[in-house]
Amino acid sequence: MTIKVLLVDNHPLVLDGLKAILETYDHIAVVGAAPSALAALEIARTTAPDVVLMDINMPELNGLDAIELFKEQCPSTKLLMLSMHDSREYISTSVMYGASGYILKDVSTEEIIRAIDTVAAGGTFFSTGVSDVLLERGDKSAKTKALTTREQAILLLIAGGKSNKDVAATLDISARTVETHRKNIKKKLGIPTTAGLTRYAIENGLIGN
Repeated sequence: MTIKVLLVDNHPLVLDGLKAILETYDHIAVVGAAPSALAALEIARTTAPDVVLMDINMPELNGLDAIELFKEQCPSTKLLMLSMHDSREYISTSVMYGASGYILKDVSTEEIIRAIDTVAAGGTFFSTGVSDVLLERGDKSAKTKALTTREQAILLLIAGGKSNKDVAATLDISARTVETHRKNIKKKLGIPTTAGLTRYAIENGLIGN
């Protein structure tokens, strides 16, 4: 099945490079390349991409704010953030706003393709460096590391005040599946309440307080 991808980056060289690389893969069709989030939204309305690969730092409208607009106007499109910054704040905010993944610009071509494939299939993807940042604190929490990538994403959304229904809509899964993940997270972390999960996420540096 062909995956339709829309590229968004305000650096022409990056856009051209990504486009040239992705077009060498038979199962990927680049339906557009835009220098800004607003231009990308215009393209997305007519091309209905499966995945938007978008930089965070852009003029006019940054990638983080653009996530919410894409979720509103193109709800079936998955957002995969691409950045040179491994900032915990950027990563956590991307997930809470509704992105399905976050990869760094210095990853290999194979990892970019793997990220696109995973996100298009309804999964979440964080490049290795990003996962390390999300899990890093003064004394890396072994409990948090025991969570799957999907559970980490759900924990961030729950800690951000999202309901099961909101999380389900953001990650394109059922509310029942979210509830199952929520129970597993509580069990793994030994935390019985949602308030406790939020406090845990803040104390472990997964989100800002």
